Amino acid sequence: MSKVALVTGGNGGLGAAICHSLASNGYRVVLTYRSKPEAAEQVLASLPGSGHAAQQLDVADSQAIEAFATQWQQDQLPLDALVNCAGMTKFVEHSDLNGLTDELFDNIMRVNVRAPFAMVRAFEAPLKQAKGCVVNITSIAAQTAMGSNIAYCASKSATENMTRSLARALSPDIRVLAVAPGLVDTEFVEGLDDDWRNKQEGATPLNRLAHPTEVGNAVLAAIETMTFSTGITLAVDGGRPLGN
Repeated sequence: MSKVALVTGGNGGLGAAICHSLASNGYRVVLTYRSKPEAAEQVLASLPGSGHAAQQLDVADSQAIEAFATQWQQDQLPLDALVNCAGMTKFVEHSDLNGLTDELFDNIMRVNVRAPFAMVRAFEAPLKQAKGCVVNITSIAAQTAMGSNIAYCASKSATENMTRSLARALSPDIRVLAVAPGLVDTEFVEGLDDDWRNKQEGATPLNRLAHPTEVGNAVLAAIETMTFSTGITLAVDGGRPLGN
């Protein structure tokens, strides 16, 4: 039987690349999406292999996550890997404290921090049975405190700390790691100002942005290759913290 991976936010550019890396290496992929079902169907159609599926899920809704996990176990599906890729943000200048409203702050924390925890909590049993692996997608912003807004940076830092806590709590049965991309060349980034984008490339020692596939390959390595690693964060940032 093929190994099974569950990827939240799998219909986005980064999530799709992660799904593709896993499917290309023999995984049966189940991806979740909050909206844009047509994008989810396009991702499914692009994946090699068979048996892949998409599930509508609002990861900010813990009850919906629990119901999804209950159905998963009733269907007796294994779970070898859980990738928490779903996330949210909005551009707010760091100096604009009033622009970062309580509502936005809470929504970011709900989706970027609480949701990965809720997913792990709900799917702990099948992960434990499979001696599975959890990979949380964070960001270089956790280290640099530079990103789309202050709450976003804080949320990614919190998720990396939570990754270490979960790794300790769930060992030895479940490994938990984080993958922290720098700026990734997705459709989201393509829509940003060219001068800003060029500046980010120039400040990165490898002098380019990450390709989504490179992040997907890092996730695959965390799951398949780094089998004696847990509680760590893998940087996929081109050495950006070394730049000016």
